[in-house]
Amino acid sequence: MQLNFLKNKNILVTGGTGSIGSALVFKLIKSKCNVVRVMSNDENSLFELSNAINEKFLIDINFKNAMENNKIRFFLGDVRDRARCREVTRNVDLVIHAAALKHVGISEYNPKEAMQTNVQGTKNIFQASVKNGVSNFLFISTDKVVNAKTIMGKSKQLAEKYIINAKQINKKKMKVAVVRFGNVLGSRGSVIPKFISSIKKNRKILVTHEKMARFVMSTEQAVNSILKSIKHMK
Repeated sequence: MQLNFLKNKNILVTGGTGSIGSALVFKLIKSKCNVVRVMSNDENSLFELSNAINEKFLIDINFKNAMENNKIRFFLGDVRDRARCREVTRNVDLVIHAAALKHVGISEYNPKEAMQTNVQGTKNIFQASVKNGVSNFLFISTDKVVNAKTIMGKSKQLAEKYIINAKQINKKKMKVAVVRFGNVLGSRGSVIPKFISSIKKNRKILVTHEKMARFVMSTEQAVNSILKSIKHMK
């Protein structure tokens, strides 16, 4: 996909050290964007992503050329922190909001925390984006919002509705969009590594229900979905 629509853009990726976020960051660096900001509340993940980028920088001449024309910044921070959200969205053209609590079981046991991150955190980064004149805002959601039965699904559903119905965007002429994923193959916390582990240990593969359908996609498909959504958002 041609990424000309990212030319000279200052981009922020929240939750940018996750499986999708980091793959997206590598793709963005190769574009002609101006700056890529990566925000995460996981210090070690920021460190690991920085190392991975530096390693690729040393061995891949094409990537080296891309890095010389683009800059990357690592921001340690949490979307729950309104002040930090205002800081990281300054002078940003595009926000890709991927930061979230994603595990159904953990969210179910910690509902307040899930709501605080997935709903209030989304409101914080969105309001900061509006205040700082961000022109494009993409929210990464989940297929679990469809007929939501879990805290995780309900929290992402509330966040979706907030963004899509936000009245501020009419005045600021901000473009907004939501993209939903199913299971991304090989991503952190996805069910596939769990299945592989069970097979290797000669154990039964445990599923929620024998008639349950799972929708899967590759990391590359997920990243391309994000980029297509940005390109066509209104």
